[in-house]
Amino acid sequence: MAFNKRINLRGSERQLPPQAQDTGPVPQDEQLTVTVVLKREVPEPAAAPDGGTSPHLSHDEFTSRYGADPADIAMMHQFAEQYQLSVTESSPQKSLVKLTGTTSAMENAFETQLRRYQVDGRTFRGRTGALKVPEEMSACVLAVLGLDNRPVAKPHFRIATAVSPTGAFTPTEVASLYDFPANADGTGQTIAIVELGGGYNASDLQTYFSGLGIKQPNVTAVSVDGGQNTPGSDADGEVMLDIEVAGAIAPRANIAVYFAPNTDQGFVDAITDAVHDTTRKPSVISISWGAPEDSWTQQARQAMDQALQDAGTLGVTVTAASGDNGSTDGETDKTLHVDFPASSPYALACGGTTLVGSGKRISSETVWNEVANNEGATGGGVSNFFALPSYQNSAGVPKHPSTNFAGRGVPDVAGNADPSTGYKVRVDGKDQIIGGTSAVAPLWAALIALINQRTGKPAGLVNPSLYKIGTAFHDITQGNNESDGVQYYSAQTGWDACTGLGSPDGTAILNALSSGGKTTAATAANGS
Repeated sequence: MAFNKRINLRGSERQLPPQAQDTGPVPQDEQLTVTVVLKREVPEPAAAPDGGTSPHLSHDEFTSRYGADPADIAMMHQFAEQYQLSVTESSPQKSLVKLTGTTSAMENAFETQLRRYQVDGRTFRGRTGALKVPEEMSACVLAVLGLDNRPVAKPHFRIATAVSPTGAFTPTEVASLYDFPANADGTGQTIAIVELGGGYNASDLQTYFSGLGIKQPNVTAVSVDGGQNTPGSDADGEVMLDIEVAGAIAPRANIAVYFAPNTDQGFVDAITDAVHDTTRKPSVISISWGAPEDSWTQQARQAMDQALQDAGTLGVTVTAASGDNGSTDGETDKTLHVDFPASSPYALACGGTTLVGSGKRISSETVWNEVANNEGATGGGVSNFFALPSYQNSAGVPKHPSTNFAGRGVPDVAGNADPSTGYKVRVDGKDQIIGGTSAVAPLWAALIALINQRTGKPAGLVNPSLYKIGTAFHDITQGNNESDGVQYYSAQTGWDACTGLGSPDGTAILNALSSGGKTTAATAANGS
């Protein structure tokens, strides 16, 4: 095959960040590895996020039905040979091929130029413009990730600067307030946690769980693209929060922490590896990292969305933090943004509340918004890229106020996130109180693990079912997530773009899912 005619790879266009300084070329003999994500030979049913009724597939069934076309993979091998690249992974199940070669070979293969850039003291390998691929490959290549390795996501946690008079909570105390199912500890489940930096110390985990009177869960570090458990940075707060929240609530579940580089390639590969891990077989994946959805390239969004869709087909639930910077998601352009991957219709997007209570009694719960104190606010809003999934048809999601796009509403659900009423955790030898929607993703992941244990089957893409059982939530009707002077959105009865359907009544959700759920008036309420 000649591979003579080249065309732009749709969605691969890149621009440099503001204030990026060019520090010189990438050495031509430097070894790089890229992930080429392929479109599936037979697309997974587009209705999967809408109906959620199809039986979950085994990994073998999935590969047989939805694996990449062998001819496409063979073509990638021919392409690699022609451009002096090595195939280091080739997976029909994951629908990807990984190619390794020198900078010179990669630039030649994809007709691009790689340079070193520096922003805020951090150096990355970058490119501008679109990648080019042979015309023969354009129909099957979804994304080429890894040439540009700039950081793409931030962790969504907040360390408390001051604790409210009502105090903070242990994860088990929050679970008690939300009436999580009794007689369940996560036995037989594996919770995957995706991390793009930081690490954990086993001694901290032992001290923490011992202090709670809980047997330490089995925690395993999994390396993706060279990522490692490397404690010693600010990101440790994210890693430890995720493990300790999920582990305290579901202590008998296995916890697999997938460490990957903070790049679009690393993020997509970590989710893909977790979804298709036939050794650990996670039933839930918790993601507490993200960034405004318009900061991603189209190809990266599509590749990650495909991996998240795979999760639902295989019966894996994915929980994702909706962000800690209110309706702007931390952008400074005075416009509305939602966080990705929470905005994917295949993720259970998790917003944040301020929770006050004791024992099993909630005294009050409102939208988390402490921007006036520089302590963040729950993310939420309407996607500009993902269309409204039909499981939200009756939720009253408004069109995007700026673009009038009928987009996917974020979040779906919520939970305690305010750092002033946050979670008691241990990080790098110190006891701390941490909040953020980062805490809500593992909180919901642990709840799903308990439900899976009690029902004896994986929940998978649980969103359609949750929208049918709207009364199994604590409806949050007070507060807003306005930030940076942008006056959206406000809480109200039913779904809203601050806390979604609300915070969980865990036992009620278990009972509703066990009985198949029922449609309630709450899910038909108007949106913000």
